[in-house]
Amino acid sequence: MPDPDTRWLTVNRLRHRALVWNDGAPETVVLCHGFLDQAPSFRQVAERLAAAGLRAVAFDWRGHGETDHVGPGGYYHFPDYVLDLHRLLPLLASGPVHLVGHSMGGTVASMYAATHPGVARTLTVIEGLGPPAYEGEAPDKLIAWLESMDRHARKDARPIADLADAVRRLRVSNPDLPAELGYELAEAGTAPAPDGDGLIWRFDPLHRTTSPGAFDAEVFKTYLRRIDAPTLIVTGSRGFRTADHEARLAAIPDARELVIDDVGHMIHQLAPEALAGAIVAHARR
Repeated sequence: MPDPDTRWLTVNRLRHRALVWNDGAPETVVLCHGFLDQAPSFRQVAERLAAAGLRAVAFDWRGHGETDHVGPGGYYHFPDYVLDLHRLLPLLASGPVHLVGHSMGGTVASMYAATHPGVARTLTVIEGLGPPAYEGEAPDKLIAWLESMDRHARKDARPIADLADAVRRLRVSNPDLPAELGYELAEAGTAPAPDGDGLIWRFDPLHRTTSPGAFDAEVFKTYLRRIDAPTLIVTGSRGFRTADHEARLAAIPDARELVIDDVGHMIHQLAPEALAGAIVAHARR
């Protein structure tokens, strides 16, 4: 499979990197990655979508991969990501669109679909029906954020020695990550440290701080109820589910769930053939 074309799109005063496979195909699948991930993470899925005759596009969210960081004084909130998708999607696809999101990207894609009826032909959410509901009180969440911001201001991120060290760190959250793919993602997701000593992650270090907002599952369900696109929820048998997963799934008017056996949260990396097949079948239902 040929390497993807790279596009640079400036929206919301940020330059976004997008990768395009099989450009020219009439239908586009837009792939939205998750938290601390990057567009190249979808390569194995995108190549299979392209082989099936679909145009595949994966982009880096703000503050991830090779897309710009928000800069001094900025921060990252779910509505910011929705705004980016609101401006990016018309530039990424001119024909029929199938929207796919993993983890955080699935939550954002769901919020986008709810607020843009009729845009997506289909929606596929991979392990992405929102984070757990916050059980504490909102002031405590804000205090935790302020403390995390103070810690962020006091120290730099621990430097990465080399690509092998980066792969080890990727495997902390994804122990099943194959070595070859791990090195591919480590190389794509790091850059030389400014002082020349080792590597740093490309994502904005602000992502290491805790979110200031308390996630409200009941509010999120009001978004889910407005999704008009046929929706496929893909989960791994060893993946992540919130305590109210069934209630969130039931809130979507036209949804079905597919559980992929013997795989965890990073389905797009560990079961790309099964996932791509499910996306193609859902797009052509």
